[in-house]
Amino acid sequence: MSKQSVHSPAAPAAIGPYSPAIRVGELVFCSGQVPLDPATGELVPGDIAAQTNQSLRNMKAVLEAAGATMDQVVKTTIFLVDMADFAKVNEVYGKYFATTPPARSTVQVSALPKGARVEVEAIAHLGA
Repeated sequence: MSKQSVHSPAAPAAIGPYSPAIRVGELVFCSGQVPLDPATGELVPGDIAAQTNQSLRNMKAVLEAAGATMDQVVKTTIFLVDMADFAKVNEVYGKYFATTPPARSTVQVSALPKGARVEVEAIAHLGA
């Protein structure tokens, strides 16, 4: 089975030597998305809600480029710099996954790229 690198002009370019997503058969592995503005490559201004919204918009764009939708996401991992942001992140996250939310892990980390406060990665199944 071959793997295909996935990129989207509606999401920021990778900030390192990795693909924004890899598609293998009916699976899409989306790299962690931080809240970068796709047009500028800079961190979006605002609070954790604004950063979570941008991270999820970026993830949605990458998934769409792979032929997937947010409804086909089966697993996510959220990385937070401050677990005190958990409730606000959940509020935003719930709007993107209103029906049959995917399995999820949330992990506190000491730092994220470019000073982001949140990063979200996902796995989608195209046959779901």
